[in-house]
Amino acid sequence: MNKKPSIDIITLGCSKNLVDSEALMGLFEKYGYDVTHDAENPQGDIAVVNTCGFIEDAKQESIDTILELAQAKEEGQLKHLYVMGCLSERYLADLEKEIPEVDGWYGKFNYKQLLKDLEKLDNLENAPRHITTPRHYVYLKIAEGCDRHCAYCAIPIITGKHRSRPMHEILDEVRYLVSQGTKEFQVIAQELTYYGIDIDGKQHIAELIEQMAAIEGVEWIRLHYAYPAHFPWDLLRVIRDNSNVCKYLDIALQHISDHMLTRMQRHVTKEETYELIRRMRREVPGIHIRTTLMVGFPGETEEDFQELLEFTKWARFERMGAFAYSEEDGTYSAKHYQDDVPAEVKQQRLDKLMRVQQHISAEIEGEKIGQTLRVIIDRREGDYWVGRTQFCSPEVDPEVLIAIEEDLKIGAFYEVRITDAEEFDLYATTRYE
Repeated sequence: MNKKPSIDIITLGCSKNLVDSEALMGLFEKYGYDVTHDAENPQGDIAVVNTCGFIEDAKQESIDTILELAQAKEEGQLKHLYVMGCLSERYLADLEKEIPEVDGWYGKFNYKQLLKDLEKLDNLENAPRHITTPRHYVYLKIAEGCDRHCAYCAIPIITGKHRSRPMHEILDEVRYLVSQGTKEFQVIAQELTYYGIDIDGKQHIAELIEQMAAIEGVEWIRLHYAYPAHFPWDLLRVIRDNSNVCKYLDIALQHISDHMLTRMQRHVTKEETYELIRRMRREVPGIHIRTTLMVGFPGETEEDFQELLEFTKWARFERMGAFAYSEEDGTYSAKHYQDDVPAEVKQQRLDKLMRVQQHISAEIEGEKIGQTLRVIIDRREGDYWVGRTQFCSPEVDPEVLIAIEEDLKIGAFYEVRITDAEEFDLYATTRYE
């Protein structure tokens, strides 16, 4: 029996891409391949790059990675190179022409065809995905695509219309993952709150999360990428009333001035956004809100920016990221607006906004000193165990550094007392009165 080629899959971009890579890895392993993920120096038989095509920096990273691996192939370190994901979904014809060293190009949705082509199969058997995160947490994708068509965003161009996964399929996957040791689920979609609309015209995200929460062994559920317009209010009840649904919501707001929200085609107003935040905090005491804001969108005035600053000071987001607008091919803003905010003004506004947020973050984290919080342990690093509270998503949020005073178990939960705080990290001990 001939030995199957070894394969390294390199994932770029968001956690939704990571889920696709994990699905492909699971299939390759089912068919007897030796598969690794994000190897430091891919070499040997086959490399597969799962690309991002969202913003300019991400596209450039994808192209640079492909070119580096193409060079490795030319030098004999790799036998074959394949590309999949958002970048090739969007720019397939140009990429095929510009980088002929790639042996095959696959998009965002037909990537399983790679295995069919290698195995010369018409159909593939099902296989559980290969989890690349620490076993105790996973990313759970519940939908693809987006119907929102915000003026700046290329995602609908790449992924198409919103498509919800069947609820029974999601719940079956959760049960399986729990049986394999998963305790924490990061629920993701391009637009979480739209879940179910394409099935029967109704938002079913609250029902889905409530059914997930009822599955024995599900310890934490954390929600990512909600949308402010037509927010499903029943979801707040689910977050509040289920102890294993984290008091956490990731909801990108982008801006606050009505002028900017209209130009961005966000379909929500300033007052509606303020009321959204008020109601979240009123109905879910202690909730930690993560958001993303944008500066420098075409037409943004100093007055618009000052509104955004004041909103940020008022909202006191526990978690906030921000970025400067960059024009993306094919979007409404690229076609209809002039990118008229100078780059240096964008950077100045971004820096000023983040300074405000850093001060807020430091205050909020400092208020946790003396509190006893439940954490899950992710790893050991130097002189600390590194964990997270329910308010912290992996890789993007603050961590809790616990002095090594006793043996802790990775993937287990502990009660710790917060002893100190920095801008983005907490310090804790397991020894307290």
